[in-house]
Amino acid sequence: QVQLVESGGGLVQPGGSLRLSCVASGSIFSMYDMGWYRQAPGKQRELVTTITRGGRTNYADFVKGRFTISRVNAKNTVYLQMSSLKPEDTAVYYCNAWPPSGSWGQGTQVTVSS
Repeated sequence: QVQLVESGGGLVQPGGSLRLSCVASGSIFSMYDMGWYRQAPGKQRELVTTITRGGRTNYADFVKGRFTISRVNAKNTVYLQMSSLKPEDTAVYYCNAWPPSGSWGQGTQVTVSS
């Protein structure tokens, strides 16, 4: 069974940066397209960005130009570099396969506030 562990969240001021990490275990990580998702309070979980097995990326319009997804297959890890953060980026961030499959991890809280 796949286990996903997200980390790197925290409290940051508007305009700041954070780097999230997600380590996947129990699967052949390199065989999966991966995505980062987020869920803000009172809202549904939404797709933020994806990266294919070959490294092709795609971004939701609301993060385009500010966030960068990457992966290191040898480490079973996918990253999310977030810059120019806005208060509306406040959410719990999750990684999962794309499309999502199996159980979700616990996520990592990102709070953007002055």
